Amino acid sequence: MTPWTHDRPRDLVLVGHGMVGQRFLEAWVEQPGATAWRVTVLAEEPRPAYDRVHLSSLFDGRTAEDLSLCPPGFLAEHGIDLRLGDPVTAVDRDARTVTTRSGHRLRYDALVLATGSAPFVPPVPGHDADGCHVYRTIEDLAAIRADAERPAGAPETADAAQAATGVVVGGGLLGLEAAGALRAMGLNTHVVEFAPRLMAVQVDEGGGALLRRKIEDLGVTVHTGAAAQAVATTPDGRVRALSLAGGTELPADLVVFSAGIRPRDQLARDCGLPVGVRGGIVVDERCRTADEAVLAIGECAQAADGRVYGLVGPGYQMAETAARELAGQRDDRGFTGADTSTKLKLLGVDVASFGDPHGTAEGALDVLYSDNRRGVYRKLVIGSDGALLGGVLVGDTDAYGTLRPLAASGKPLTEAPERLVLPAGFGGGPVALPDEAVLCSCHNVTQGAVRAAVRDQDCDSVAAVKKCTRAGTGCGSCLKQLTSVVNEELAAGGAAPPTGLCEHFSYGRAELYEIVRVTGITGFSDLLDRHGRGEGCDVCKPVVASILASLGGGHILDGEQAALQDTNDHFLANLQRNGSYSVVPRIPGGEITPDGLITIGEIARDHGLYTKITGGQRIDLFGASVDQLPVIWQRLVDAGFESGHAYGKALRTVKSCVGETWCRYGVQDSVALAIELELRYRGLRSPHKLKSAVSGCARECAEAQSKDFGVIATSAGWNLYVGGNGGMTPRHADLLAADLDRETLIRTIDRYLMFYIRTADRLERTSVWLDRLEGGLDHLRAVVLDDSLGIADELDALMERHVGVYQDEWAATLADPDRLRRFASFVNAPGTPDPAVTFVPERGQIRPARPGENGRILTATAPVMVAGPRLEVVTS
Repeated sequence: MTPWTHDRPRDLVLVGHGMVGQRFLEAWVEQPGATAWRVTVLAEEPRPAYDRVHLSSLFDGRTAEDLSLCPPGFLAEHGIDLRLGDPVTAVDRDARTVTTRSGHRLRYDALVLATGSAPFVPPVPGHDADGCHVYRTIEDLAAIRADAERPAGAPETADAAQAATGVVVGGGLLGLEAAGALRAMGLNTHVVEFAPRLMAVQVDEGGGALLRRKIEDLGVTVHTGAAAQAVATTPDGRVRALSLAGGTELPADLVVFSAGIRPRDQLARDCGLPVGVRGGIVVDERCRTADEAVLAIGECAQAADGRVYGLVGPGYQMAETAARELAGQRDDRGFTGADTSTKLKLLGVDVASFGDPHGTAEGALDVLYSDNRRGVYRKLVIGSDGALLGGVLVGDTDAYGTLRPLAASGKPLTEAPERLVLPAGFGGGPVALPDEAVLCSCHNVTQGAVRAAVRDQDCDSVAAVKKCTRAGTGCGSCLKQLTSVVNEELAAGGAAPPTGLCEHFSYGRAELYEIVRVTGITGFSDLLDRHGRGEGCDVCKPVVASILASLGGGHILDGEQAALQDTNDHFLANLQRNGSYSVVPRIPGGEITPDGLITIGEIARDHGLYTKITGGQRIDLFGASVDQLPVIWQRLVDAGFESGHAYGKALRTVKSCVGETWCRYGVQDSVALAIELELRYRGLRSPHKLKSAVSGCARECAEAQSKDFGVIATSAGWNLYVGGNGGMTPRHADLLAADLDRETLIRTIDRYLMFYIRTADRLERTSVWLDRLEGGLDHLRAVVLDDSLGIADELDALMERHVGVYQDEWAATLADPDRLRRFASFVNAPGTPDPAVTFVPERGQIRPARPGENGRILTATAPVMVAGPRLEVVTS
């Protein structure tokens, strides 16, 4: 008889409160009879469980509270006693007690060990020097950040140099996460990996080569096949360099060891519980150790298949198994192994692997698509029976949600693998999944279970399905496929799929816009509290930020709004592929004075920036670091320039020909009108970027008919075209009205833009919006010209409000010390060039060099099909 069947009050002690520990508690409180137990949780860290998977998001503006996994009130509601900062130091199995660091001794009837893992630090000389770190906890990240800010080799002083270079030892998942964190702080970053390629466990040689190239394009230097030999230090014991085998020495101000993890199984060793040869507390398929009163789950345990799983999905499954075992709910769902598929974004690069990515099964064949020009690599491993065994995806992981369940099903493919390996635009497409396919590997939820939740349990949204099945609540990689399946099942049952923006809002973007406009709500939290649920996400936060900005909600970097912005708006600049930023001053109509040209030239020369005159008639400057942005913009603002909003979903430019002033064909002053329109609509936040143009005659030199709104002069006035798009899906603009006088033209554009902003969906271009708009162009014409909806006065007032409250975002930022603090960078002391950015000559100018490029211009070749066991589609 197991110890938890006694009649006396029973005590359950959980050692560790990480992600797996919290999932155990959530599964435990759902078990019958759980309320009869007293639950105590003994945690080492000073905070409750948090999302360690997204730890690096702390460098993107998120807070520790944002990462919390323990819902408010959860512990109190279920009577759980959580003791933080007091880990267990000893287990007495005979007395069934644990002793904590503070000296407390607690009795247990059942003990669950969820102690997780510890970072592996290679025992190289100097590994414990001042400036060496690991990358595992929030406290680790805080220490790294503090070290990056601290002057190298000296106590903190206002004028001392700050850390410039960081080296990460380890090129796996955690190592690249750490490298992303160092790069986010502005450090010149190196990655040292002992294996011959990055992420050697997850990706093959071809995928690793592309991953390396894309990461090096971002300015991170990669060293593969390299072993750390020693950490060199300064006389006062601080990191100076990392020495590699072979004699190479990398100068470094800090070193982060992220070379793998080891199970934290010392408690088990000390109390005599068996552990694996390579570590890990040995458990059976019910997560039971050799002691019937002790269970182990997560990264500290060696599962019944002899493996230690270092991913959150298997840990969650073990937690659920242990909870059922303790409650006596035995079934056939024991833990015998788990899917180790992964999908993530590392340093902005999409990477995924699933199943058997290396084709270790006998008779396995590869089907390969590789496009170096587009930066896409896709490999499928096909078994001798025609089943999909696994694969590697780099640069394009959209098919992961379909391919992973197909591989997990173990059934022969019903589609040709050549079709599956191609991207959607090249002959590939969606594939039907069997219901037994596992959709969510974190919680082992099949597609059939998701469909049943919609069909049989009245789940009418993705949020409801997530609550019912827990699908999509782990790593989140299945959300796209989950949403598709839920919507399909709703449609099959005759219900309309939900139109909400995301799981946190049941309203679409247009409805949220109206709510904010009518209620006068000025903050995201207030909107969420009154009309949403949860904490918000990466979908709804930027959308609400845009709506607030569209309605004059104040500076985008003030208060709560700052945390809602994406990377570009966060720094009021466009992030470039090498990690630097662009500076784009507004030049209305392309008209600029000689003094203005001189100022821009001097700034580019002084800061070593690459300059280019764009198709939108303005000058872009590339290669600025975060700390340079305020310095550059101060000079531009002093010279009379303002932000060109190249970073925002807003009006970019109003392009113009020279018009009647200079051109012998011109019939109207196109330059003057272009300047007037650009100054009127500058800073207007919208669902997507906006572009415009004004041509002075029908020869159309400004290309107005490929813009979101374009104007062409006639002898009688102005023709207004709308809904054009020169992007990936070009669309010719439609003539909305002809021969308008200036006043009517501007009023019509005002209403058109505000009607679009008011009714468009998230990230919807005007071209797509117009095609979707019920009634199309005729309806739009009736609204903005004939006021068929009776909202013309509202649209006019909204535009006048925008014009009235507009302020240049950069000028306002420079005037506010609090806003300027976000632009601190740790790469350079003033006047020192960024060592992460090198330059090569190109057509008489310099521009940032891409690692390995050596100034060459790469040209595309035709796809090549290679027959035989490996089918390859390759473009260079």
